Amino acid sequence: MFPCFPLRRVLRLASFCLAFICSGLALPPCAMAVETSLVARGADKNLQIRLQEASASLALPANSDAQTRFSAALSDYRTLVQVLYDAGYFAPVVQIRLDGREAAFLHPTSLPQSIKTVAIQVAPGSRFVFGNTQIAPLPKGTAVDLPAGFAQGHPANTRVLKETLDAGIQAWRYAGHAKASLGGQNLIADHRSAQLHARLRLAPGPRLTFGRLHLTGKSEVSARAIQRIAGFPTGEQFHPDLVTRSAGRLRRTGTFSSISLQAAEHPNPDGSLDFTAQVEDLPKRRLSFGAMLNSSTGLEINGAWMHRNLFGNAEKLRIEALVGGIGGSNDLDGRIALRLDQPARLKPDDSLFYLLDVENLDEEHYTALQGRAGLGVRRVFSDHLFAEVGIGATSILANDTFGKRRFKYASGFLRLEYDRRNNAVDASSGYFLDARARPFFGLDGRDSGLQMQLDGRVYHGLGGSDRIVLAGRMQIGSVIGPSLQETAPTLLFFSGGAGSVRGHEYQSLGIPNGTEASGGRGYLALSGEIRAKLNNKLSLVGFADLGFLDSDSFVSSSSQKHAGAGLGLRYDISGIGPLRVDLAYPVNGGSADGLQFYIGVGQAF
Repeated sequence: MFPCFPLRRVLRLASFCLAFICSGLALPPCAMAVETSLVARGADKNLQIRLQEASASLALPANSDAQTRFSAALSDYRTLVQVLYDAGYFAPVVQIRLDGREAAFLHPTSLPQSIKTVAIQVAPGSRFVFGNTQIAPLPKGTAVDLPAGFAQGHPANTRVLKETLDAGIQAWRYAGHAKASLGGQNLIADHRSAQLHARLRLAPGPRLTFGRLHLTGKSEVSARAIQRIAGFPTGEQFHPDLVTRSAGRLRRTGTFSSISLQAAEHPNPDGSLDFTAQVEDLPKRRLSFGAMLNSSTGLEINGAWMHRNLFGNAEKLRIEALVGGIGGSNDLDGRIALRLDQPARLKPDDSLFYLLDVENLDEEHYTALQGRAGLGVRRVFSDHLFAEVGIGATSILANDTFGKRRFKYASGFLRLEYDRRNNAVDASSGYFLDARARPFFGLDGRDSGLQMQLDGRVYHGLGGSDRIVLAGRMQIGSVIGPSLQETAPTLLFFSGGAGSVRGHEYQSLGIPNGTEASGGRGYLALSGEIRAKLNNKLSLVGFADLGFLDSDSFVSSSSQKHAGAGLGLRYDISGIGPLRVDLAYPVNGGSADGLQFYIGVGQAF
């Protein structure tokens, strides 16, 4: 049986509980319902949205006190007017009423205990156009790319004013005046004609040269090496691109997580300008892994270990290991490679590198054990273009359709890469070129020759968001000089697999020689893809590949050929690239291989 309580005691208990909940002793205070509104009569929808998003009053939580709402209202006067100026309205009226009283007229020491209504009314007024415009002085003999909108009759807004000012200052900086700035401005808003008359006066300052580069920050790279890598142009006339180039040289080493080059506040008495470089190191060591699964060759696993500052001068040592053919039809392949890069050993844009690798190959048409060693120079011309040239030696023990033989070569190598893709792992525009030449000189009676390779790729996005991307690739290879029998099989070309013609087994297409086959001296592969985004993460890809192979140095209409086509899915993994799954079927050149599938990370090309 439940005890009975008098009604008066029940009401008293309920009142006490309610008071306790709202008292704030254990829980947040009870929030009073506050009515907020923003009305901008005559403004278009986009401007209304911008005003609402900029308002601090509308963004406050419901339990904000009166002092907080008062401060937000005062801030909104300036913020909303600036939004209107940015949109070209230079005669606006902004009213903000708190419980019916204009916020600007309230005294902060006599605010009410609570505020129940916040009403913002905006009258944008007329949209202004530019009247008389001028920016001066400008450097003589230097092309100044002023915004086309900074002219009489064009819509006026603060964005155009800022872009015009930036263009004028940048022109003086490119002329050697590092401390160019705004000297003064005269802006007159004529409300009757809705015109903004703008006169900007620039203060170019003196022409300066580069002074010394000072270093700050804790880096384990020696100060002498940082100075050498940066190649700071002390004594040369100031130019912004030279600052960018010095920072880019430091960034390309891959040693630093952040790089900042800041000019001194004041020039030196001799007309030079010092800079300060602040760098922070990345972790010294990095370990990475990768894998690719192919229905014919099986699983390939690779790993790499890198040291970013081996001897304290930003040297980069990279050791790679690869094991392939796991679960495939052939025996295991393996490779261990080492590369050491020493930046700025000759000039700031030139680095020395050393190569050493040993590789065991068990392919469908040959087996080979080869070792290579070499050294070279890498020249970086820009962020998009670099070249490598060097010399080396190679020893190959091979067994193929022509029997077991040993090849020894002294060789040179040249590589030129030009990359204008907007994204290296998932491009939607731009192009990529990789050209290589390898002259080899036979030892112990072997023939000499030249191997050439070209890999070209192009990308084109359709639609504003590149939801459909067309991608094309062309690979060309040629060996000039020795015959097939007198050329090491590792220098010849085969076709088939994920890197050339999908739908056919890896290196399945060769030059027939009795019941077996050898590689070709001439090679051409063409690939095309249509990539369509299904959503932000998932894409569907249709592709077709075509490959040619010839015993001569160049392909022709009578060359061996095969083709494949299929469909694929891509799932984008942030920071890594798309996870790739391709299903391909041979459409020309025999279909005995059947359906092939490929799994990897990154686009096929």
